[in-house]
Amino acid sequence: MKAAHKCLLFHCILLSVTFLCHGKDQYFSDNANPILPGSYNIPWMAGIEDFHTLSLVTIPGTHASMALHGGPEAEHQVMSLKDQLRAGIRFLDIKVFGLGDTLYIMDGVAYQHITLKDVLDTVRAFLSEFKTEAVLIRVEPESFEKKTVNEMVQSLIGNDQNVWVQSGMPTMGQVRGKIVFLQRSTFTLGIPLIETDGKGSSKVSNVKDKDNKIMQQLNQAIVAYGGDNAVLTYTSGTGLGTFWGMFLTPKRVAEKVNPWVNQYLRQFYPNQPRPCFGIIAMDFPGIDLIQTIINLNWW
Repeated sequence: MKAAHKCLLFHCILLSVTFLCHGKDQYFSDNANPILPGSYNIPWMAGIEDFHTLSLVTIPGTHASMALHGGPEAEHQVMSLKDQLRAGIRFLDIKVFGLGDTLYIMDGVAYQHITLKDVLDTVRAFLSEFKTEAVLIRVEPESFEKKTVNEMVQSLIGNDQNVWVQSGMPTMGQVRGKIVFLQRSTFTLGIPLIETDGKGSSKVSNVKDKDNKIMQQLNQAIVAYGGDNAVLTYTSGTGLGTFWGMFLTPKRVAEKVNPWVNQYLRQFYPNQPRPCFGIIAMDFPGIDLIQTIINLNWW
């Protein structure tokens, strides 16, 4: 009996270890309070040489970075901004609505209980602690007042020398400790941005099809990186608004897609050098997926 008990105990321990190592939180996470290991390397950009241009760095980011409220249809993240940054996220996708003299963070019609000023203050606090890092921000107007957003953002940042608003591609050494804006369409402050996702790529009715679209986008990113533009790939998607994918909320899509993205990217680990994918922006990324993306920078 004792031998049987020992055998049972061994199998229980083995199952526990397997669950801890291979649970869903590895690549997808809806844990609002992640606990980073004590050895976790928060300032990972310290390992990037100063002379490398920013367009030569593979950067983990979040899509709709502050969309934490509004129900399953509107929520794209669960980690707070502070936790995202400490987990290694270095690209933020911010949607704003200008009202009066304030830029409110929105996702569609859902107010996210935070302003752009709050976001910038949090990022500045992080960068004052980790001076080797840079945080890239895309600001996307969500209202008819799009033409005024540039002026409102410019007024908000003033003459802050730790904010990069130039269109030239900087080196890593030039932007350490700084916020770097990315320009696209009606927002014209910062580095020009190229997106790899085509029309309808965010709509998901079949997850396998979504995997194939992401693969095509990442292949485009490999070709486009390294120039005068930042390259951005969104892995996010939703089935809402489609017939076959009506129950695929952003969270459910991420739960299925994120492990696939991790597996796809890890196949490039044997390459020397490993390819650069530019910015990869995700919904509900797990800690290990973030690390997989960061580690593409080393070989």
